[in-house]
Amino acid sequence: MLQGSQSWTFDNSPVILSTGTAGGPFEAEGNLGRDFDHLFSDIWMSEDSFEKAQTKLMEEAAYASLSKINKKPEDMQFVFAGDLINQITATSFACRSLAIPYIGLFGACSTSMEGLALGSFIVDKGGADYILTGSASHNAAVEKQFRYPTEYGAQKPPTSQWTVTASGAAVVGKTGTGPKVTSATIGKVIDMGLTDPFNMGGAMAPAAADTIEAHCTDLNRDPSYYDYIVTGDLGSVGLPLMKELLQQKGVMVTDDQCIDCGLLIYNEDQNIQAGASGSGCSAAVVYGHLLNRMKDKEINKMLVVATGALLSPLSYQQKESIPCIAHAVSIERGQN
Repeated sequence: MLQGSQSWTFDNSPVILSTGTAGGPFEAEGNLGRDFDHLFSDIWMSEDSFEKAQTKLMEEAAYASLSKINKKPEDMQFVFAGDLINQITATSFACRSLAIPYIGLFGACSTSMEGLALGSFIVDKGGADYILTGSASHNAAVEKQFRYPTEYGAQKPPTSQWTVTASGAAVVGKTGTGPKVTSATIGKVIDMGLTDPFNMGGAMAPAAADTIEAHCTDLNRDPSYYDYIVTGDLGSVGLPLMKELLQQKGVMVTDDQCIDCGLLIYNEDQNIQAGASGSGCSAAVVYGHLLNRMKDKEINKMLVVATGALLSPLSYQQKESIPCIAHAVSIERGQN
C-alpha cells in the first residue's frame, strides 16, 4: 500500500461511482457552465448569509451525487469534507443535515483531493463500502474572511485570483462502474517565505512541484504516463512557475499536458485577474468537467494535484509567511 516515502497505491482501485456539482451565477457564465448539475441564479441562494449559501452549495452537490446512483445518506459509512471558512463550519453544517459519520478536513484549496485520497484509502482497505467526499467555497464568504468583503470593491493586483462560488462531491465505492482511483501522494508543507495573500499561485507552485516530483519518484513513473497533470488553482502566475520548478528537478512535463482548474472554469471576458481559486474550484472542475471528459473517453489517465495555502487572517496579520501544500490523486478511466 505504501509506496516510496509519501504515496499510496490502491490494490483494489476504488471507484468514483458518481459525482455532483453546483455553482453560482458567475460560474454559469463561464466556460464550464454546462458541466454543473445545478446552477443558482443569485449568490444568496435564498439564504440570509453567504456562509449559509455555501452550506447550501455543499448540500446540493452531495445530494446530487447520491441521487445519481439511487443512494441515500444513510448508505454512506463516512463523509470526508471541508472548506475555507473558520472551523470549516459551512461543511459541518451541511453534514449536520446529511447525518453521515463525518471526518472534517482542512487543506484549504487542496481539500478536494485530500478527501478523495483519504476516502479511497479507507475504501481500499475495507474500512467502508461507500464514502462521500467533497468541498465548497463561496466568493463573498471567503473574500470577507481572508481579504475584504466583495461589496467594498477593493482594488486587487494582477496576481490575485477570484474565489469560485461552487461545490463538488463524489461517492467512492469498492466496486462498480466509473473512473478508478489508483494512487495518491500526500504532500508536505512547503513554505518559500512568500507573504502576499494576493499571490496564492506563486506561493503554492513550489508545493505542487514538490508533490508531483514525489509522486513520480515514489511510483517510478514518468509524467508522460498521464494525459493530463491537473493542478488546482495555480492560475496564470503559478502554473508556469510550477512547470519551471519541475524542469529544474528533472521532471519533464509539457505545456499541453499541464492544465489548471483555476484557468478552466471562467472565460477571458470575466475579469478574474490571474485565475480562479477556492476549495470548491478543483472540486467542481474535477467532479464536473474533467470526469465528464473521462466519461466521454477524451481522458484516460490524469493526476489531479490540488493545492492549498494554509494561512489564516490572524497568521497574515502577524506577518507570518504562507505555508502551502498539495495532494495528488491518480484517476484512471479503466476499461468501463
